[in-house]
Amino acid sequence: MTVPSTPSPAAQGITTVESYGIAPIPPRAQTSRPLDLFRLAFGGANTFATIILGTLPIAYGLSLGAAVSATLVGVVVGALILSPMALFAPRTRTNNAISSGAHFGVVGRALGSFLSLLTAVTFFSISVWVSGDAIVGAALRFGLDGGEALRAVAYAVIAVAVFVVCIFGYQFMLLVNKVAVIAGSAIMLLGVFAYGGSFDPSYAGTGDYILGDFWPTWVLAALTVMANPVSFGAFLGDWARYIPATHSTRSLLAAPFLAQIATLLPFLFGVATATLVADPGEYVTGLAAASPLWYALPLILVALIGGLSTGTTALYGTGLDFSSLFPRLNRVQGTAVVGTLALVLIFAGSFGFSIVDSINAFSTLIVLLTSPWMVVMMIGYLLRRGHYLVEDLQVFNEGRRGGAYWFTRGVNWRAMVAWLVAAVAGLLFANTPLIVGPFAGVAGGVDVSLVVALLSAAVIYPLTVTLFPEPRGVFGPAGPRFVPAADTPIEAVSAREGEPVVS
Repeated sequence: MTVPSTPSPAAQGITTVESYGIAPIPPRAQTSRPLDLFRLAFGGANTFATIILGTLPIAYGLSLGAAVSATLVGVVVGALILSPMALFAPRTRTNNAISSGAHFGVVGRALGSFLSLLTAVTFFSISVWVSGDAIVGAALRFGLDGGEALRAVAYAVIAVAVFVVCIFGYQFMLLVNKVAVIAGSAIMLLGVFAYGGSFDPSYAGTGDYILGDFWPTWVLAALTVMANPVSFGAFLGDWARYIPATHSTRSLLAAPFLAQIATLLPFLFGVATATLVADPGEYVTGLAAASPLWYALPLILVALIGGLSTGTTALYGTGLDFSSLFPRLNRVQGTAVVGTLALVLIFAGSFGFSIVDSINAFSTLIVLLTSPWMVVMMIGYLLRRGHYLVEDLQVFNEGRRGGAYWFTRGVNWRAMVAWLVAAVAGLLFANTPLIVGPFAGVAGGVDVSLVVALLSAAVIYPLTVTLFPEPRGVFGPAGPRFVPAADTPIEAVSAREGEPVVS
């Protein structure tokens, strides 16, 4: 009996609902290139969600020069942390949360799923807020003031539109991102002509620093900006799994790095235009009001398109991963569940809290919780020489137990302890408006939480795998690099109690 083949994503139309979930996609479907990864990563960030993050250094009270320097540091450091996360999926042919099971255990990889959910809710919320406010701004520009009712309807419409794009999947996302990259870049460059007469390059800031002093506020601004590139760590695998592992390591590292460097365009657009808007919490509507009419309308249109791009980037991957935690749900059903949950939180956050404070709090959590997780995976990749057992990564998803990555009841406590200690240590040293750790003042109020979190993970994980070696079966034929291996037998794969083995 001949099984009909499924067309590769490149061969499917944009209106064909993507059939691939978190199971390893077949090698014949790996038809993308690092350029496609660059386009998706840049397209997902070349939007008003990134612009909003760019406005925050000004909202924190910094001058234009200080805001620009904090933005440059945040983007470059974040891009350096992010880029190695493109190396996993071409080898595992699945997303990064599932790939993390090689280091955290096939059950412990639920940590990656949680981090994906945190990031998705944050950026999906920002995208819906921005696009919804763009609709409100357009209405106000034409004298229509629908109040909170119009805002609520706008949020719902944008959320449904994002959901529809996610349902169709990868090819539809590529199309939306292509449009977002071109339209967004064009409208931002046109901003030079729209605001050239009112822009003040010597803008000195309010001087009312959100953390009281300059350097603590500057570091907070850099960390806020850094949340954008770091947030892609859990999602790069969603797209990189379509790239063959035959592509060079250099090209896989360069694609996300250059994509994040390219986001300096929307970031600096946000920094510059924030100096023209009185209330950062009403940035989109305020900017629309401050813009000449010829520019306001395309600006609002691009905000809408950009919201779709960012929203789909966030929601698609989390829906994909959510379905793996609950195997009874397919990708479409998982996306629907996560989208509904995010929409509830969007309305609660928008109408119950300050948008600027909410973004700041979630950005801090993304950086401090995701960065050490990424460090553990990168070190693990180095120690394993990039060797992964594709089928063993899928054991838990298929209702089974055992295999190379089962470790202790599905959890590799070595990696989990390293992440937990690093994340807690980072939070203890955090100094933000909403999250203040007991050691926040150790460096004169300057937030050193990220440095503490990164160094803790980089030291503790190699230490644990040296003192308590991992089984030899997780390493490739060449054996481990830099660390010893234990001759612990690998538990045979079997069905979990009450569940049939999936062949």
